[in-house]
Amino acid sequence: MINKYDLLIIIVKKGNSKIVIDVAMKQGAQGSTVINGRGSSVHETNKILGIPIEPEKEIVLIVVNKNKTDIILDMINKEAELEKPGRGIGFALDVEKVVGFNEIVEI
Repeated sequence: MINKYDLLIIIVKKGNSKIVIDVAMKQGAQGSTVINGRGSSVHETNKILGIPIEPEKEIVLIVVNKNKTDIILDMINKEAELEKPGRGIGFALDVEKVVGFNEIVEI
């Protein structure tokens, strides 16, 4: 059985999910889910009174057809500047089964 979909997971600083979503939608993604989270990184060492601050994050989940995975990740990497330290991370996971997802077929 060949898996047809990937789950893109993009973790960015709070407020940057709009960039990720806009890029993904322009490249053919049908929607996304944003989850608020907290994280830490070697690139984020802000402290207040000697106490490390845990920066707030946004986790963007996007189910896409495998044939769009590479272009969407590449464009998100470029537009959200994920290659810069502390900007975020993005990756794709295989999706074995999907329900409630109606892909729009372009003719």
